[in-house]
Amino acid sequence: MYHWVSKELALMKIDAHQHFWKYDPDNLPWIGEELKILKRDYLPKDLKPHLDHHGIQGCVAVQASQTDVETHFLLDLADSHDIIKGVVGWVDLEGKDLESKLDAYLPFRKLKGFRHILQDETDPEYILRPAFQNGLKILGNRGYSYDILVFPHQMAGAIKTLEKQPDTTFILDHSAKPIIREGKIQPWKELIQEMAKFPNLYCKLSGMVTENRWDGWEQKDFFPYLETVFEAFGEDRLMFGSDWPVCLLAASFSEVFGIVESFLSDKSGEVKNKIIGANAEKCYRLNL
Repeated sequence: MYHWVSKELALMKIDAHQHFWKYDPDNLPWIGEELKILKRDYLPKDLKPHLDHHGIQGCVAVQASQTDVETHFLLDLADSHDIIKGVVGWVDLEGKDLESKLDAYLPFRKLKGFRHILQDETDPEYILRPAFQNGLKILGNRGYSYDILVFPHQMAGAIKTLEKQPDTTFILDHSAKPIIREGKIQPWKELIQEMAKFPNLYCKLSGMVTENRWDGWEQKDFFPYLETVFEAFGEDRLMFGSDWPVCLLAASFSEVFGIVESFLSDKSGEVKNKIIGANAEKCYRLNL
């Protein structure tokens, strides 16, 4: 695994998880009427003021639609906006043309990894399909990472995947989305502890506000879950991500950043720098 961190980028703050889109209901069918705040364009010009306000110099743009067009859209944005340091795109991992598609992506240095929206799959062990597993292996062999997006009931399949794929770098999105709105921490906590045993897995402190009540939440609601992942993964495998603009369903960018800042308030400056910058660079190879 890649562990060298450049001095230049290690001093940067990085938002390791956010999204851009030009709103089109056909391409973003998951944005229903109850999510109407998301029914508009969200582009780098809209995010940059928030990053600037908090001294965050860059971000990792993550796919929100499962098409090749989406990946090229994000790569085009990355070419024209320096704040985008890395892209997590989508590719059909089960497609017979996977190798040729990855060959075509070789010139795109900001393409760091891929993701599939596993949380929407009805089969809780969709990730274990043989063709999908083969695709993950190909990604690892080529040096790409893979973002795992699952709910707690899908974590068992993710654990089996980690057992099968020791040479691929994985990132657990949104800390596997614990059911914060109900105050439940088990069995999620035990599963997090099991997942963290695999050294090739990183975890994002992201996406938690939308797993709580969207109105009336308090910072302290999130601390038991943040403490769980901090104890499990340690300071070297955690990354801050805003999940902007999806976070706007429940909180502003500043409120999301404030939750993590508050949680880290008693940690050393070195730990803060790792979680809000250096670990994202290491994991996503942002210096390459």
